[in-house]
Parts: sequence; structure tokens; C-alpha cells
Amino acid sequence: MGLREATRPGRCMARCWVVPPPVEMRWRPELRHLAALAAIADEGSFGRAAARLGYTQSTVSQQIAALEKAVGGPVFDRPGGPRPVRITPLGSVVLSQGRELLAKAEALADAVDRFKAGDGRIDIGTFQSVSSVILPSVIRRLRDEHPGCDIRLSEEEPEQPRIGDLDLLFYDGRVDGDVEHVKLLDDPYLLVAGAGTFPAGPVPLEGLDGAPMVAWPLLCDQPSMEQAVARSGARPQIVFRTAVNDTLLSMVRAGLGSAMLPWLAIRGADVASDDRLRVHELRPPLPPREIYLHWRAGRTHSPLARRAIEIAVEVAAGLAPPPPERAGAR
Repeated sequence: MGLREATRPGRCMARCWVVPPPVEMRWRPELRHLAALAAIADEGSFGRAAARLGYTQSTVSQQIAALEKAVGGPVFDRPGGPRPVRITPLGSVVLSQGRELLAKAEALADAVDRFKAGDGRIDIGTFQSVSSVILPSVIRRLRDEHPGCDIRLSEEEPEQPRIGDLDLLFYDGRVDGDVEHVKLLDDPYLLVAGAGTFPAGPVPLEGLDGAPMVAWPLLCDQPSMEQAVARSGARPQIVFRTAVNDTLLSMVRAGLGSAMLPWLAIRGADVASDDRLRVHELRPPLPPREIYLHWRAGRTHSPLARRAIEIAVEVAAGLAPPPPERAGAR
């Protein structure tokens, strides 16, 4: 409603503005009043309700008086003496809806308490090597500490990753955009070959010139690694590409070619237990792959996400690539 124009009779027609009366505000229930109402209805007296709530009887009486003023009528009949109070029809309406509000408020408080304790949901983006080696330890510790947590994982290796709605994103390299990160570890490249393909010990990069190789697609850190090999003067012959580590290693076992893989991928595939495979250092060593954990800049972490970052850093710090002879040579 707005102002309306009015006129007054007289020699001159004067204008005035009539302001409409304010709209009466609707009553908004207070939880403390509803709690007092429910306690009295359950206990049958103001005194017992006060003891249950930890208030004085006069405080409970004041709360009910305020409630009755707000709803415009009595919510209890008070017969006096030892007889119990009786709820009125208006009181029954308020109590019925009030119990639902009290239950929802209790559920809200419980959810907030669980969230602060580390429960809740966390969405994590990951990729093969991290999923195999780092994440299992992170998830196990999170679930041990917070059994009620809800962990959601998505595994992709896009050329241009985006955090989007993820809480955390593992990636082998820095992610562009408004993000923050922590570097977890350097992941050195090693050569995986069939037993007897190369002499024991390190393999010079020039020894790979023209050698058949199986490799990842040209995504993530793979182009940088292959460019480093090319700068050394070696031109391996790529005969097969796949993003699946197990498939690459199956082709190495089959004799199709060797593979240059990061240590995390080798460890995740348990190459050390396979008598058909050998792991060699490369000389000179290639620049290592860098593993980062990212999150959106300026985002307030949930306690669960904050703890996940701490655990991931601890797990990564406990990983140390062993000498290649221990990683697969026999």
C-alpha cells in the first residue's frame, strides 16, 4: 500500500496525504516459549515443567504469559489447587505445530554439532596414482576419526581441470584460476621394462632412441615429460597410448614396449611383486611430476576438509620413492 491523495473542501483546494495504518506484524514463535508450553503439557503443572527445564516457576509463568499475549488467547486452563492444568483448543494448535518446530530446531543443533565434530560431506577430485596410493590412507583415517562422514570421489584427468563444486582436487601440476594449493611431493619418472630388456642399473636416455614404448595420452604432465626426453636427443617409438596404468603394464609384460611412468603409478600397480618386470632409473633423470592438492581460494573449509588436507600432507610426507632395484628389479 502506498500514499493516497485526498482533498479538503474550502475556498482553495488543498492537497494532503493520508498515510494508511501499518500492517500488523504476524506473530513469530520463540522456541523458549514453545519449550515451556510442551513441558507444561507433558508434566501437567508449571512447577514440574520448571524443574524439567531448569528454570524457576515464575520464569515459566512469564514465558507462557508472553506466549498467550502473542497468540491472542489462553493456552492453558488453570483450575488452581492440586489439579493439573489443561491445555486449551488454542494451546493444542500451538503445541501441535510447536513440537515440530522444536524437533527441527533440535535436529539443526545436532547437525551443526556433527559438522563441527568433522561429520558432513566432502567432495574430492582425484586421479589414478593418487587414488591407488595416497587416497586410501586419507580415507581410512578420515573414516576412523569421523565414522559419520560422507566422502564423495570423482576420478578424472582432464587437460584443463576445474575445481567447480569440489572441496579438494588432487592434480599432477598447478591448476589455473582462483585457487590455493599445497605441494604434496615430487614424483620421479622411472623406466619399466620387461625382464632382460636392459642391463641392470640405470638406463641412459639416449639408449631409448628408437626403442618401442607404450605411454599415456598427451594430457596432464605427459607432454612435458616427452619433451624432456626429446631434448636429450632420444626419439622413442610410441606404439600404444592408454590412460589405464594396468593396461600399459600388461603391454610391457607382453613385450610390446617399455614405459616411462612416475613412481606413484609403479607403486600403485605393485610392480615390485612381478618377476616379469624390471624398474630402472633414467640417466640423466627427467624432471619429476609434481603432485598438488588444490582448493578454491578464499573458501572456508569445513572441519572435515581441513582435516583431509592435514592427513594428505602427512601421508605424502611418509612416501619416499625407494631405489629402483627395490621397486622391481631382482
